[in-house]
Amino acid sequence: MLQWQFVRNPGAAFSIASGMTWVFTILAAAVITVIIWFARRIRSIAWALVFGLLLGGVLGNLTDRLLREPGFGIGHVIDFISTPWMLPAIYNVADIAIVSSMILFMILTIRGIGLDGSRPEKSPAATAGADPAGEPDARGGTAAELARES
Repeated sequence: MLQWQFVRNPGAAFSIASGMTWVFTILAAAVITVIIWFARRIRSIAWALVFGLLLGGVLGNLTDRLLREPGFGIGHVIDFISTPWMLPAIYNVADIAIVSSMILFMILTIRGIGLDGSRPEKSPAATAGADPAGEPDARGGTAAELARES
């Protein structure tokens, strides 16, 4: 069951480091800068989704930190979604976007999918044990030379 509970969060997740709000503001600005820099390299819809979710979530929380009380750069993030049956936490839509982007990031990284959507290719010769470049193996000859001798 989803519950609404209004909380002003001065820190990070679970209100950790509540006296360091200005640090989170600087980190969020740095993350946004890196995402914008990486945006030109993205050629994959999945990676675009990762960076889009991350950018949206960071911008949402940064907006709260810049514009909410108690002041510019040290504002509290508004959290309002509670799912006590799943997590003992209260969070917001920006947090959901950030966590979703990190889950998708891990899936893409584990699967070896690059920013351009490509995967490292395994050549048939490498999987069969032959060296496609014709370099000597441990027995002192190339795969083709050893095949001729046998």
